[in-house]
Amino acid sequence: MFARKLATQVLRRAQGASLNVLTRNTVATAAAPQPIQEPEIHFNKIFINNEWHNASSGKTFETVNPSTGVKITDIAAGDKRDVDKAVKAAKDAFKLGSPWRRIDASQRGLLLNRLADLIERDRNYLASLETLDNGKTYANSMAVDLELTIRCYRYYAGWADKNHGKTIPLDGNFFSYTRHEPVGVVGQIIPWNFPLLMQAWKLGPALAMGNTVVMKPAEQTPLTALYVAQLIAEAGFPAGVVNIVPGLGESAGAAVSSHPELDKVAFTGSTEVGRKVMVAAAESNLKRVTLELGGKSPTIVFADSDLDNALAQTHEGLFFNHGQCCCAGSRTFVEGKIYDQFVERAADLAKKRVVGNPFDAQTAQGPQIDQEQFDKILGLIESGKKEGAKLIAGGKRHGDRGYFIAPTVFSDVKDNMRIAVEEIFGPVQQLLRFDNMDELVERANNTIYGLAASVMTKDLDKALYLSSALRAGTVWINCHNALGSQAPFGGFKQSGIGRELGEYALEAYSEVKTVTIAVPKKNS
Repeated sequence: MFARKLATQVLRRAQGASLNVLTRNTVATAAAPQPIQEPEIHFNKIFINNEWHNASSGKTFETVNPSTGVKITDIAAGDKRDVDKAVKAAKDAFKLGSPWRRIDASQRGLLLNRLADLIERDRNYLASLETLDNGKTYANSMAVDLELTIRCYRYYAGWADKNHGKTIPLDGNFFSYTRHEPVGVVGQIIPWNFPLLMQAWKLGPALAMGNTVVMKPAEQTPLTALYVAQLIAEAGFPAGVVNIVPGLGESAGAAVSSHPELDKVAFTGSTEVGRKVMVAAAESNLKRVTLELGGKSPTIVFADSDLDNALAQTHEGLFFNHGQCCCAGSRTFVEGKIYDQFVERAADLAKKRVVGNPFDAQTAQGPQIDQEQFDKILGLIESGKKEGAKLIAGGKRHGDRGYFIAPTVFSDVKDNMRIAVEEIFGPVQQLLRFDNMDELVERANNTIYGLAASVMTKDLDKALYLSSALRAGTVWINCHNALGSQAPFGGFKQSGIGRELGEYALEAYSEVKTVTIAVPKKNS
């Protein structure tokens, strides 16, 4: 009983009043051990063919604890030569007749479930390592990121032997059918904001469909990706099926995007870098591309909404994961009738949010990822002040060590201000007023992005109308960040190409082959 209560408290601290990403049943059964505040670093090299290697150049780079700005350890800095080695290993593993190509589809599912079991076994260590390297709260790492990571692998384990083709009634004397085959050797580049979860989003569908992988983790957060690499070997995946090359974006990342022997590249990150990935993929060998990019998602609050819920949803929708979430509700449109009341209460919530040591159970917000993001966010806050937005909470550094920023709220925000146009990717909420539906839709859609949106209302007609009118890949009604392995996720416009999660993600890792056989005519 104590464990159940403690687990519930952990998730409530992680999600505030919003329990969108997990069910209450999961909360009741999740383990909640004490964090390992100084987890031992086991793996810091390049993983190829189920073995560990130094970088070909002998170079390393530092990964830093964002809570202190102090180096955690040195990581092997892979470059083009290491990516070439990883691609060769992945190609060999994908050859016709290889152990991976001969394995039953159901066995691929069994291996993914074994990997999920091992992650579950080591979840306390992995949650602690994620918090150390990324800065997210241990509560979020344990009860959200690890739980959703495990669920993702189990979900795609179930798909491994269920993705199949169809028979086709082709005119004439033919038997025609389709086969779903793996794309081949795929390159994957994952971001730093959800390292474990984004690794699962990429590996799950790719491996379920029988592909082999060369992955580059973000240079800011390589530690958990490398630990999972060892678990992949322990689970029994054949050598070369998954290869992980840490390194810098301009070297290792560029080598993956432009490699002429990769059949596909999947990237999650900024729209700016996504454009470069797409160009490199096109110029190298026209490899297939899926992109999950930036966002400037509107959250819309009507006067008829449940105000307490709307405040909780918009608060967590922006400040969850320290604002470092591509689908963060970063433009909050509030109906004029309740605008002043909403502004006052939103500022109060931000002021009460606890910022500090991410290993502390009371902390709701840890540091930003690094100095570059820290400086960018503070620069955009200054632009909001200069352009006339009213700062009503935060707006400055928190403490004097690490990359902490006080939860920040602006009111009286106009659509053309930088803080309302650019993706901030930090704990900065913008409150904008609206007075009629036509104006609202045009303003909400007036962005280069189209990743997500949410609507707070008790009026079903409004909810249905806006779910159609808003140009976004996901529209949430009376909730935000309601994510799960079953529901596809991706964006319109410059928020990306293709979908991750759900059955739709399998399409990105499958080729459809049509086989047509002439049926002999009956002998007379």
